Amino acid sequence: MNYFVDESGYYGDFGGAYIPEMLYPNVETLRQRYLEIINAPDFKKELDDLLRDYVGRPSPLYLATRLSEHYKTNIYLKREDLNHTGSHKINNTLGQILLAKRLNKTRIIAETGAGQHGVATATVCALMGLKCVVYMGKIDMERQAVNVQRMRMLGAEVIPALSGSQTLKDATNEALRDWINNPVDTHYIIGSVVGPHPYPDMVARFQSIISKEIRSQLEEKTGRSTPDYVLACVGGGSNAAGAFYHFLDDENVKLIAAEAAGKGVETGLSAATCALGKPGVLHGSKIIVIQTEDGQIVEPYSISAGLDYPGIGPFHSNLYKTGRAKFISITDEQALKAGYRLTLTEGIIPALESAHALAVLDTMKFKPSDVLVINLSGRGDKDLETYFKNEVKI
Repeated sequence: MNYFVDESGYYGDFGGAYIPEMLYPNVETLRQRYLEIINAPDFKKELDDLLRDYVGRPSPLYLATRLSEHYKTNIYLKREDLNHTGSHKINNTLGQILLAKRLNKTRIIAETGAGQHGVATATVCALMGLKCVVYMGKIDMERQAVNVQRMRMLGAEVIPALSGSQTLKDATNEALRDWINNPVDTHYIIGSVVGPHPYPDMVARFQSIISKEIRSQLEEKTGRSTPDYVLACVGGGSNAAGAFYHFLDDENVKLIAAEAAGKGVETGLSAATCALGKPGVLHGSKIIVIQTEDGQIVEPYSISAGLDYPGIGPFHSNLYKTGRAKFISITDEQALKAGYRLTLTEGIIPALESAHALAVLDTMKFKPSDVLVINLSGRGDKDLETYFKNEVKI
């Protein structure tokens, strides 16, 4: 079974590039040149140097002793929350900004939900001196106000998406419209493993440093390079793609993806794509997406702005269909409890997105000898107001 993209831009039945004619030249240029550019020695050296000296990689692999005692197993946290800007998003934005410069692009656009990708994009644009425009749903701007302020301080123009549910899906729509209208000087830094080929593969490659480090760090700490389980949250799925990437061909490593069930899968207020969705086309690729019988996109819901998306990218759609990864629906309440538990047992406040992955610990049984790695994709500073509004007992 092949879990990587093929020459046509598909992961099994999912992927491709379903795009308007106006976008074809940009997407085709990317497709033709991205592998040549990112595999060039000078590109790899510049990116590696920045990841080490600017981002602070490698991010630690931390044995969460008290959390492990509580669940009676061995839990390691991959600390992407300690990266510069506070999440895994910087891994991809640095790679794409270096790619954009080599394509002679002078203007950068991006979409963002929780704001972490927007902050990471604004950060690398400030670093490289490029103009930055970030599209963000109006509702997300209100619930992630701190990140909006950070983006603006970094020099980005933040434009609210006012259509639909005014969240991540709609921000992506606006960014695509911008790119259609500005195809010559603009590069669109997509933040997740979604969109037309080659974006899902490109983003997964930039994020794969997460699993590359996990292998070497686990070897150093335990004498084995493969855990029994890797757990990560999935909206579009970039942090999970990075955490899973170097384990895809090792069937002994069980891959667990946590989706946002919102108020509950059957409530109509959910973003649990695999539980509710079916194949369809969204934002330029064929994926599993939540839709009505006649193909209209159903508005998703999650307490977590970063998981509030009605689909999963083709990388994860294929992992779901083939059974290589297990997808578990996690409710708002379960995620909140998991976030508070980590905070009170380890002194680490996780992003609400990451808390969904932590909540899997309450839904599965693990052996005392098991080794689990949970990708802690972001820190929870941005979510403090939501945590305080929704205090739960653990």
